[in-house]
Amino acid sequence: MEAINHGADAVYIGAPKFGARSAAGNSLEDIQALIQYAHQFDARVYVALNTILSDSELSETEGLIWKLYKIGADAIIIQDMGILMLDLPPIPLHASTQNDNRTIEKIQFMADAGFSQVVLARELTVQEIKNIASNTSSVVLEAFVHGALCVCYSGQCYLSEAIANRSANKGACAQFCRLPYTLTNADGETIIPKKHLLSMKDLNLSEQLEEIIDAGVNSLKIEGRLKDMSYVKNVVAYYRIKLDEILSRREEYIRASAGTCTYTFEPHLDKSFNRGYTEYFFNGRRSDMWSLDTPKSIGEPIGKVKEVFDKFFTLSGTKKLNNGDGLCFMGHNQKELQGIRVNRIDGEKVFPAENHLQLKKGTFMYRNYDHEFEKVLSKKSAERKIDATILLKDTEKGFYLCIEDETGITADIEFGSEKTPADKEQHSNIVNNLQKTGNTIFRITRIDIEFSNNWFIPSSQLSEWRRSLLSNLLIKRVASHIIEPVVHTPTKHQFPVKEITYLGNVMNEKSRRFYELHQANVTQMAFEKKRIDNVPLMFTRHCIKQSLGYCPKESATRMPYKEPLYLLYNDTRLRLEFDCKICEMKVYHCTTTNN
Repeated sequence: MEAINHGADAVYIGAPKFGARSAAGNSLEDIQALIQYAHQFDARVYVALNTILSDSELSETEGLIWKLYKIGADAIIIQDMGILMLDLPPIPLHASTQNDNRTIEKIQFMADAGFSQVVLARELTVQEIKNIASNTSSVVLEAFVHGALCVCYSGQCYLSEAIANRSANKGACAQFCRLPYTLTNADGETIIPKKHLLSMKDLNLSEQLEEIIDAGVNSLKIEGRLKDMSYVKNVVAYYRIKLDEILSRREEYIRASAGTCTYTFEPHLDKSFNRGYTEYFFNGRRSDMWSLDTPKSIGEPIGKVKEVFDKFFTLSGTKKLNNGDGLCFMGHNQKELQGIRVNRIDGEKVFPAENHLQLKKGTFMYRNYDHEFEKVLSKKSAERKIDATILLKDTEKGFYLCIEDETGITADIEFGSEKTPADKEQHSNIVNNLQKTGNTIFRITRIDIEFSNNWFIPSSQLSEWRRSLLSNLLIKRVASHIIEPVVHTPTKHQFPVKEITYLGNVMNEKSRRFYELHQANVTQMAFEKKRIDNVPLMFTRHCIKQSLGYCPKESATRMPYKEPLYLLYNDTRLRLEFDCKICEMKVYHCTTTNN
């Protein structure tokens, strides 16, 4: 609801079960409450059921989809193609990014199979998005613009399942990509010790919004898995303001929901959880995409330590610190992120609550908790109102009122009432009364009064009329939210891949049947259903060799280390394989080692 209040046109939310974040399920009652709230603003609610499903889970999934349809969900986000073989209500389907949507052929197949919206892979460049948009039809494209990044193509990561029996495709990823690994060569010699070599920075395309819209993307997605309330408020508000500025200049683009937001704070992305920011591959491959030093939030840069004293230290920089702020810095030899809480500020002196003598002059500090900023966000921090105008005029039998909101929806009432001339001017009294919208979602911007005389209307009567008028308008607003029914009919067009391996994530017989009907042969079931040895468990566009400056396509510097390269963490040993032809790094799980 706060995402809606702070400007979202749509929200996606985990279903009670079968969502790609098993720890973030929501009850049907809560989802229904959200739907009713969102539809007032013509905002949409997409419910995620984007895990792969066992045969025994399909019947429950079918029943759940019908329940979501009946409570008014605008769409469901799915990964498992077996769902298309169920008895589905006419609810729109969105293809999850877990479907690995990165080619024209795959996305067009999804459109032809009945999906109305497809969530693109995060790794795509702007040119690749343009090519997809110009070569696919009848489908809305959605792209991530902000938030945490998986290093692996979504839906193609099996590392967590292989090591910990926790499937990312079943919503239980153990996030082995965020661990510190030691990079070694084929002889076991250390190249880089204990760094987060598979951990990406967080995505931030806030400066590329117009470019991504012009590329053909209709839906801009903020990743919000397991984030707290202040994150949602701050990040959504930031993007709402940026997007509204674009819409004010570009008349060809129309906002997807109603209402104007006002805020009690100035949104600032650095003040919310982030591992540092990256454009990822949007404008081509970069070497600084990874968050080598820590998988934790570093927040906003503050400045360097100037001096360290027994009870306090001083900082360079111009940002104002607050009592209760959380600061962080990389510890000795840049090995581990450490934190300090600010107990008191006195001018440029920072008095910490913990021992700070490990600080060294020149240490760079970040603020990953702004106490005053969080305090503002812990209260009501935004209001979303729909503008409306009111017409009041007299009739032969009494009075007529009509209200029209910013989207053109109207409600009117006519009252039979004896008209009494007033002794004093009534215009200002009437206007002041009809402008009072209280806790409703409406804001009255103009009131037109067309009277043949200066009629007296008691304030109590005006208040009753106003409440009735606003109530009727709200009812009509909610009723006007139309979800176009999508009749799901069987299809048999050709799937772009002939042989479906474990990478197809076929977990159930209905999914197998779906691919067979679409002229593909399932040669391997999902990795979660039947383990396969010696296969890649990660496919990543991020390349450690390239990030180190040894890409044969980009650099004349030859790789000085004997391959294959390995990543070591405790007893976990991962082998890296580089497919330079398609610019892809593959990760294999080796047998355990004591190295």
